[in-house]
Amino acid sequence: MKIKTKLTFGVGSLFLMIFLLAALSGWYVNRLKKDTANILTANYNTLLYAKNMLLALEEIPVEKAAFTSFEVNLDKQRKNVTEVGEQQTTNAIAKHFLQLKEKPLDGTVVSSIRKDIALLMEQNMTAISRKSIVADHTAEHAILVISFAGALCFIIAFILLINLPSNIADPIARLTASIRQIAGQNYKERIELQSGGEFAELVTSFNSMAEKLEEYAESKLEKILKEKKRIESLVDHMRDPVIGFDEDRRVIFVNEEALRITNLHKHQLLGRSASAVSEENDLAKDIFKDLFLPVANREKNAIKIYADDRESYFEKDVIDINVLPTGELEPKLIGQVVILKNITPFKELDLAKTNFIGTVSHEFKTPIAAIQMGVQLLENEQIGPLNTEQLTLLNGIKDDSNRLLQITGELLNMTQVESGSIQINLHATEIHPIIDYAVMANQFAANQKNIHFAIEVAPTAKSVFADNEKTAWVLTNFLSNAVRYSYEDSTIRITVENIGLKTRFTVKDNGQGIEAKYLEKIFARYFRVPGSKKGGTGLGLSISKEFIEAQGGEIGVESDYGAGSSFYFSLRSAASNEI
Repeated sequence: MKIKTKLTFGVGSLFLMIFLLAALSGWYVNRLKKDTANILTANYNTLLYAKNMLLALEEIPVEKAAFTSFEVNLDKQRKNVTEVGEQQTTNAIAKHFLQLKEKPLDGTVVSSIRKDIALLMEQNMTAISRKSIVADHTAEHAILVISFAGALCFIIAFILLINLPSNIADPIARLTASIRQIAGQNYKERIELQSGGEFAELVTSFNSMAEKLEEYAESKLEKILKEKKRIESLVDHMRDPVIGFDEDRRVIFVNEEALRITNLHKHQLLGRSASAVSEENDLAKDIFKDLFLPVANREKNAIKIYADDRESYFEKDVIDINVLPTGELEPKLIGQVVILKNITPFKELDLAKTNFIGTVSHEFKTPIAAIQMGVQLLENEQIGPLNTEQLTLLNGIKDDSNRLLQITGELLNMTQVESGSIQINLHATEIHPIIDYAVMANQFAANQKNIHFAIEVAPTAKSVFADNEKTAWVLTNFLSNAVRYSYEDSTIRITVENIGLKTRFTVKDNGQGIEAKYLEKIFARYFRVPGSKKGGTGLGLSISKEFIEAQGGEIGVESDYGAGSSFYFSLRSAASNEI
C-alpha cells in the first residue's frame, strides 16, 4: 500500500471519529444547556417572584407601595407558569390578594397568601429536583458515549503513531542526509533505497539531480573563475577609486586608483578592518568615517586629496550592499562599497566662478560710489537748480545706483559663503544699536510709503553673543524686504524677546504674505517667489541664513497668506556683564 493511501485511510478514519465525537459532544452539551436553561428560566424565576411577594406582604401594613410591588411580581408569575398545579396556585394567590386589598389588616387573608406562596415554591423546588435528575442521567449517558468514541479515536491514533512514522521518517532521514551532502557541494552523493512507492520515485529524481549538478559544477567552475577575474580586472581599471568591505567592514578588494591616491599597498588594506586602517592613516580615516553612520547622517562634502602633484577634490559615495536571503523577510547587509568620484575640474570651475564674481563685484563698487557722489553733488542746489524732469531722472539714477550697490554687496557676501571663508567675530553686543542701524538704513524707503516701525524689546533682552556687523546686515535685509512688500500707511513690527537661553528677533509685516508651498524654498539661493516685486537677486535671505547659522543661531519664517509674514532669527543670549 502506498503512503498516500495509508495516510488517506488513517487520517480519514481519525477525522471521521473526531467529527463523530464532536457531533455527539455538541448534541449532549446542547441537551444539558436546555435542561439547565429550563430550570433557570422557569423555576428559578418563580422562586424569585415568590420571594419578592413575601417581602412585599411583610411591608403592606406600613408601606402602601408594597401593594404595587406585590402586584408587579404576581403579574410576572402569571407569565411564568410551567409546572403542573402551578396555575391553580397562582390563581389562588391572585384571589386572596384581591381580598387583601379590600381588607389590608385581615390576618386570615395574609396567612392564606403565605400558604399559597409556600405551595408555589414547593412545586418549583420539586420541579428543580426532578429536572436535575434528568440532567444527571443525560450527563452520565454523555460521558459513556463520548468516552467510547474517544477511546476509539485513541486506538486509531495509536495505530497511526506506531506504523506511519517509521514508514515515512526513515526514508526522509536518509534523503535529508544526502541533501546535506549535496548542499556541501558533494555532488557524488547517491541514495540506494529498495522500498517502492513514492520514495522510490523521489530517490530516482534525487540521484538524477545529483548527476546533473555534478556535471554542471565541473563545466561551470572554470567559467565562474573567469567571470570573477573579469570583474576584478574591471574594478582595477576603473578611473575612480573603489574600495569594498564585507559585513564586518573589513577590506575585501581595492583597485589601483584607490591605492594610488591613498599611497597605500594592498597588504596594508586587504583583510584589515576600516577602524584599524583609519588609526594608521589620516586620509583613510577621512574616507572611512561614514561607513559606521546611518545613511541620513553621511556627509556630502568633497574630500581634498593631494594627487597628481596637485590638490584634487573627490566626492565620496558610500553604497550599502543588501541582499534578501532565501526564506527571510528582511534584507541583510553583506558589505559596503566606497567610490570616490574625481570632481576637481568642476571644483576648479566653481572656484573660478566665485573669484570672478568677487572680483567683478569689488570692481563695481568704485564706479557705483562715484555715481552716488555725482548724484549727491547734483542734488546740491548750490551747483544749480534742477527742473522736475531732471529731478525725476536723478531719483531714478539714485535708486538704480543703490540697487546696484546692494547687489554687489550681496554678491561679495555670497563669494564668502561659497568659498567657505565667512569670518565671524562673536562677542557680546547690545541689541539696540543693531536695531537702530537696520531702521536707519531703511528709514528713507519707509518714509516714501509712509510706513512706520514699531519696536518692542523685552526688558530682559539686552545683549546677544553675535557678530555685530553680520547680525545688523541680516536685520537690515529683513526690514528691506518688509518695506518692499508692505502696503502704504502700514506698520512693521520689530520684536525682541528671550526664549530660553536664546534671544529672538522678529520682523512682522502686513503685506501679501507667502504661500505655504514656497516657505521651504524661501531661503534657497537665487529663489524668488513667483509674481513678487523685482528689485532683488534672490540672494539676501540665503546669505542671511548662512550668516545666522555660522553664528550658531536659527532662522525661519511664518506666513499667513494674505495677512503678512514674520521673519525671525535666534542667537545665544549674552549676560549683561559681558558687554
